[in-house]
Amino acid sequence: MSQAELSEKIRQECTAIAADAGCDLLDSQFIGGVLRLVIDRPQGVTLKDCQTVSKQISAVLDVEDFGPGRYVLEVSSPGLDRKLYRKEDYERFTGSKVRVTWKDPEMTHKKTVVGTLSEYSPDLQEILLAACEGNDSYRIPLKNILVARLEPEI
Repeated sequence: MSQAELSEKIRQECTAIAADAGCDLLDSQFIGGVLRLVIDRPQGVTLKDCQTVSKQISAVLDVEDFGPGRYVLEVSSPGLDRKLYRKEDYERFTGSKVRVTWKDPEMTHKKTVVGTLSEYSPDLQEILLAACEGNDSYRIPLKNILVARLEPEI
């Protein structure tokens, strides 16, 4: 079994375990012997949620042939400066302050703007970002976004 197949199989099992615990699996990566999982739930993730998911996934990985060698399992919440992973995240955090980095096919470089996520259009698959500085606003197709994160209010 190849690394990609193993990763997909484990990802699916992790998704099911997170769902059983009332959480969504937002991201999973297996890099350099570390399996990192990011979970979320509408009311926020607690330490107990992370412990529950970690314990159940660890038990599954002990039974499954996860591969040779040792690994480290990390289960965490998205954090204050959470990345917006899914279309539902753009919907959920409309009205929030975000930092968006994108590259338009016509631009020669990336652009990063901190602003308010004013609108998410599921039909057009784009967001409207109102910059915090100046009066600029940007319509950005989701496919052009390299990374979008909540900007913590201090």
